[in-house]
Parts: sequence; C-alpha cells; structure tokens
Amino acid sequence: MALNLDQIRALAQRVAASHGLDVVEVEYQGAGKQRALRIFIEKNAEGRARLLAAAEASPSDGDEVARPEGFNREHLSGITHDDCTAFSRDFGTVLDVEELIPGAEYTLEVSSPGLDRKLSSAVDYERFAGSLVKLQTFEPVNGNRHWQGRLTGVADGRITVDLSALKPKGKAKKAQTASGETLEIALANVEKARLIPEF
Repeated sequence: MALNLDQIRALAQRVAASHGLDVVEVEYQGAGKQRALRIFIEKNAEGRARLLAAAEASPSDGDEVARPEGFNREHLSGITHDDCTAFSRDFGTVLDVEELIPGAEYTLEVSSPGLDRKLSSAVDYERFAGSLVKLQTFEPVNGNRHWQGRLTGVADGRITVDLSALKPKGKAKKAQTASGETLEIALANVEKARLIPEF
C-alpha cells in the first residue's frame, strides 16, 4: 500500500475543521521505525478573527510595548498545546482506522507552523503582507535567486518585496543595487518562502 499524502492531508483538514483549525503543511519523512508524519496546524480564519477581536477588546500589558514596523497582529493568533493534543488524538485515531499509513510503527507529530512559517499560497502572501520574508526563486531575478525584504503586496500573480527593509550581503547586495529598492517576483517563480520573525 503506497502512502497518499493528498488523501492524508484531506483527512487531516476534515479533522482540523472540526476543531476550528486549518492544516498548513503535511510532511512525511524517514523509513522503517524512524518514520514521522508531521502535521502543522493553525487556527482557521474564524478562530483567528475571534482571538484578534479578544486581544483588541482586552489589551494586555504587553500591548503597550512598541511593535516593530510592519508588525502584524496575525502573528499573535497561534495555536495552543491543547489544540495540538486534541487534534493529534482525534486525527491519530482516524488515521489508524483508515489505515492510510502502511505498517504500524510511525510517529505522529502535530505542531504550530512557527514564527518562521512557510508561505505557499497566494492567500498566505496576502495574509502576511507587511511581514519580513526570505525567499528563493526557481529562476534568477536580476542575477540572484535568494531575496529578503518586506512583503508589500500581492497582485496579478506577482509579489512585491521592499528590499530596503533588510540590509543584504554578498551577491544579494549587488543584485539589490541593480534592481533598486523594490522587486517584483512572479508567484510561479517562488520555489520556497518563509517569514522572518520580528521581535
């Protein structure tokens, strides 16, 4: 029986939805007894909206601390240990009943995508507009495949990155000088992208 990650992801999303969560990413690694299925989850849009509304209604002492430029309150809408535990229990049971992973020995790991979460869809880029990002392209843009800056916009299948937000080094510095302060990259050319945590 071959492993079908799409089927596992669809099942994980159904279980996550019942808990007010979304599946961000599914990874399967290892072999033999060292196999691990990793599921990264977060609050769904409705859950995030509730958390953010509650944070706005009753600000804590920490809210009076100056936030970095471009700080996005979305970063505060993470999941709890209880969320991970409940999802893991329910998803693990369904996964075993459905027998979607061949063999009995594997580890199920459930966690938050973290502050340096991956960005994979146009929705992610729109949601985290204003955040610092680190990305790599399939094809070079202005002679470089590695870029860092502030994600300033998403439109017509392209993202715009403000390169002046971070001081580049090496090849990236030369490429930035050639391209100016902002850079447009086609979403289809983005091989991988991550948020850069701001504290």
